[in-house]
Amino acid sequence: MTTFADNLLSLPPAGHLARLELIGADGDMRGVIANRPGQAGALAVYHALALRHGRIDATAATEGLELFAEHTEAARLHPGSHPNIDRLFAVIATGQVLTVRLIPA
Repeated sequence: MTTFADNLLSLPPAGHLARLELIGADGDMRGVIANRPGQAGALAVYHALALRHGRIDATAATEGLELFAEHTEAARLHPGSHPNIDRLFAVIATGQVLTVRLIPA
């Protein structure tokens, strides 16, 4: 089984970003993922999804859950412990679409 650490090695570099912002269809900010310890992996996943899909929709969210690998099951078992994974579950459940704004460092 491929691990989250393995998946991170296959993603495009995201070190040039200070953060990314997730914007709902109504223009409201739905989340921010900063380039800092504890969030850098999620930043890399969301960055890759934005590059591949142009947005975070159900298809991108499903791919994101695969990329988060073992952390996806942990998030499923402990809601709230992985908010960036919980957000992907919510996108799939509600059909919402998030625009990703990349903020350079």
